[in-house]
Amino acid sequence: MKFSRLATSTFVGSLMVAAISAQQAPAPGAAPPPMRLTSTSFADGSQIPVKYTQAGNQTSPALTWTNAPPATQSFVLHMHDMEGARNKTSEDQLHWLVWNIPATTTSLPEGVPKGPDLKDGSHQTSATGNGVYRGPGAAAAGPLHHYVFEIFALDTKVDVPANAADPFDTRAKVLSAMQGHIVGKAVYLGLFRRPE
Repeated sequence: MKFSRLATSTFVGSLMVAAISAQQAPAPGAAPPPMRLTSTSFADGSQIPVKYTQAGNQTSPALTWTNAPPATQSFVLHMHDMEGARNKTSEDQLHWLVWNIPATTTSLPEGVPKGPDLKDGSHQTSATGNGVYRGPGAAAAGPLHHYVFEIFALDTKVDVPANAADPFDTRAKVLSAMQGHIVGKAVYLGLFRRPE
């Protein structure tokens, strides 16, 4: 059987298109892309600029996240100092906790307004008190501290009121309520110590 040049080139072209399409399409059952947390305020793993710290005006940095799982019902943002040992325990320093961020939200702007209850229905607290972002404040005499920003995607909302007298109690209750409901997570790291 003989094929014309046109039929042969059409057949070969179809095979090439099919091969390219197969490479671009995710395989059935393939894992979805992981969540990502990014910031335009500073690069991941770099030093946090002074304006976002206790040595500056403690403006909260801009944060954006992508690839939240379809089951997401809310987000929790947890910022803490990995080097801080609070009251001689394994508990580290709480710098920012924002919970019940709506599932439709994909970012927090630079300079989130103060106040325990935000317009979108989320709540925030820190070691400084309810409704306040606490910037990094590691001492100049010591090493750079690692400040971790974690964004958690949950398949539920967290029914925990803020404890104005003890934000660490609030954090413990929020983290406990999250257990068994985390469907995605991303992490971003910043370093800081006060200028000499």
